[in-house]
Amino acid sequence: MSQPDRQRRRRLSIALALITLVLAVAGLAAGSEGWSLMRLAQTWNGPDGTLIIGQIRAPRTVGAWLTGALLGLAGATAQGLFRNPLADPYLLGSASGASLGVVLVLAASALAGHEIGLATADTLARVGLVSAAFAGAMLGVLLTLTLARGAQQTTRLLLAGVVVGVVLSAFSDLVTTAAPDALRGRQAFLLGSTAFLGWTSCVALAIGLALTLPLGWRLARALDALTLGMDSARSLGLALPHIRLALVAALALATGLAVSQAGLIAFVGLVAPHLVRRFAPATHGFTLVASAATGGTLLLMADVLARSLIAPQEVPVGALTALLGGGYLIWLLHRRRAS
Repeated sequence: MSQPDRQRRRRLSIALALITLVLAVAGLAAGSEGWSLMRLAQTWNGPDGTLIIGQIRAPRTVGAWLTGALLGLAGATAQGLFRNPLADPYLLGSASGASLGVVLVLAASALAGHEIGLATADTLARVGLVSAAFAGAMLGVLLTLTLARGAQQTTRLLLAGVVVGVVLSAFSDLVTTAAPDALRGRQAFLLGSTAFLGWTSCVALAIGLALTLPLGWRLARALDALTLGMDSARSLGLALPHIRLALVAALALATGLAVSQAGLIAFVGLVAPHLVRRFAPATHGFTLVASAATGGTLLLMADVLARSLIAPQEVPVGALTALLGGGYLIWLLHRRRAS
């Protein structure tokens, strides 16, 4: 590794740490009136300071970073696995499967005569909807693997993911047609939200990151070999079917956990690896870790902005990440065309 490469990685790591620290403080200070350090001190010293800071804002801040980290890691894994910089964590049908799981729970409750909303039914939202979203995401990936007959061919796996995503989305549309009351809950899920993240969610997200990040790090050299082509990777003695299956498992677990806890957060998993490769290009070992950190920082920034832009109302964080991420990619394409 050359000295300039070390310096770029060091600068990126320091910048991410400092930005994350600033955003974490802003996340603790962001309230219904926007965010202010003076209000943070007043809230902390107030009678409900422990409840507001310790049980609402702190877990939301930590959970937003962990969710973004899982999406950034999943995005870097997907781009390395498919050897495509446009790959994102939702390619294998996990998003459509999670959406279908949520819609089925909401529709079943609505058809049973109970009005269910994401903001009012806390128990169902944190247990029933989360479990259904995670199970649906895993189901989508399993259907993709079944249709592709395993993970032996990445092209077939990619096409199977597209087909499964379209079919499961169609099922979701049919269910919402039969039970229109489920449409609002589905819309909230599709827009994404960090408002319901608590310490239980943070524990689940942290466990998921602790499982998937070491696995990705261990398989990073295999991803490096895949960039050289399939024949070159086979000549190195790699068991490609098993490696692909392990990468798909890590990708599915990271995406499923993130989606089940915060809904569909767009563009974080796509943009985070791009930013890492732009400012500190490196092998996949560093790229996976840095993409996780970058994804966490991006979603934390979007969460703070979502709470502050039109306070006391909130902008859906998934819509905000889509605008910011899409704007970045449009600027990048325009810059490359100009050059």
